Amino acid sequence: MIVRYIEVTTDEKRGQSAMVYLYIQEYSPSIGIEKRPLVLICPGGGYEYTSDREAEPIALAFMGQGYHAAVLRYDCAGFDANQDLDEQASYEVEPAARIGVAKAVALIRQNADIWHVDTDRIVLWGASAGGHLAAHYACTWYDEMPELSGLPAESLRIGGLMLAYPVITSGEKAHRGSFDNLLREKRNDPEELRRVSLEYRVNEHVPPTFLWHTWTDGCVPVENSLLFVQALKEHDISTEFHIFPRGGHGLSLADKRTLSPGGSENEPCCQIWIDLACKWLENL
Repeated sequence: MIVRYIEVTTDEKRGQSAMVYLYIQEYSPSIGIEKRPLVLICPGGGYEYTSDREAEPIALAFMGQGYHAAVLRYDCAGFDANQDLDEQASYEVEPAARIGVAKAVALIRQNADIWHVDTDRIVLWGASAGGHLAAHYACTWYDEMPELSGLPAESLRIGGLMLAYPVITSGEKAHRGSFDNLLREKRNDPEELRRVSLEYRVNEHVPPTFLWHTWTDGCVPVENSLLFVQALKEHDISTEFHIFPRGGHGLSLADKRTLSPGGSENEPCCQIWIDLACKWLENL
């Protein structure tokens, strides 16, 4: 396994950047695999931080199934307590977080031959607010992101989208804290809120999608996924959707490997999601 990290600029004017942590399976001529899919992971954290529980453990789980993985530590609203207040006021989460995804995808595609990546199966995975980021990118990679990132659309293409208990809607079932952190001073602007409410943003350029949620999620209600799935259906986007009967929010792998201190994220009925996701990816 080759592990490396690369910084990508997300807002040159404000001095913002994101970090891409790469977990690359080493190529061996004795193994009959020339190129592997790569899963680019956007951890959750309410756009306040990126969760460690939904970062490396997810990457290693996909690596254990034979895939490459990468973790994007994207722009969030959390600040260093010693940071100058003027710098905090000028800091942006949107669109900087999406630009971080664009730069990471372009970096992976640029090095695909060196890292032996199957460019048709570069898949974006996101959980919770990271799911919102991944889905927002998937809805806008073709039209908005080339102008925002300064990169050609073909270099930004993803082959699939995987979402775990995603934040989707800014409406009645919103996780309000995520949108407050995402939009900051524009958080009460109706036009901005609708712009980032992703049930309205789905289009024919969204790739095939896999997502799962729990019926009893009390933080990001399952209606978020239901609204997104309905929009995917209306645009005839190939979709696999699983609703599990039990489990709170932020389950990650839903087993003891990703328990929070004193947490209750060990949920046996949900642990199959990683196998289902890998089977979906195999058939993508």
